[in-house]
Order: sequence, then structure tokens, then C-alpha cells
Amino acid sequence: MFSRLTLLEIDTMRIDVTDAVALFRMQVLPQLQLQPGYEGATVLTTPDGKGAILSFWATEADAQASHQFATAELERNVTIFREAPGREQYEVAYSDFPRVEVGIR
Repeated sequence: MFSRLTLLEIDTMRIDVTDAVALFRMQVLPQLQLQPGYEGATVLTTPDGKGAILSFWATEADAQASHQFATAELERNVTIFREAPGREQYEVAYSDFPRVEVGIR
């Protein structure tokens, strides 16, 4: 399994962190789930707008192929970020995620 880590900073003068997460869940996530090899994502935020999106992919090729989709989505939503998000790709060496019931804050 491979992952893509996107580090970002939301411009909280333009959009609330909660609204930015809702935008991700309603507009980006459904399209992300359609990408070949997609296996899930985790979104992390702080109240001051810092955040990370960790997406998981079946293969390295799937993770690399998702780059074009991710770039298009970031460009489409460029106005909500303080600066351009950074992205890196990793191989998942180990994971032990707790089951979390996710709700909209």
C-alpha cells in the first residue's frame, strides 16, 4: 500500500476549517473514491487552519496516477489555501488505525 501526504494551510479569513472539511467531504471525496486503487483517506486539521490529507492507494502506480486528479482539485480550490499545498508520496510500512465514527463538526 502507498500513501500521498498533502500538507496545507486553509485561509481561515476566507473559509472556516469546518466548512473546508465539509467541502472536501461533499465535493472532492466522492470523486477521489472513483480513482483506481483508492483505499481511503484521513484528514487532519488544527483550529488555525493547518491541515494534512493522507490518502491511501493499492499500488505505487495508483498513487502516482492520482497526482493529476489531486493537482486539478487543488487548482480548483486554490482560493481557500494560504499558499500552495505540498505533496509527498510514501510506502505504508505499518499502520494501526483506530475505528473512528466520523461526524461533521
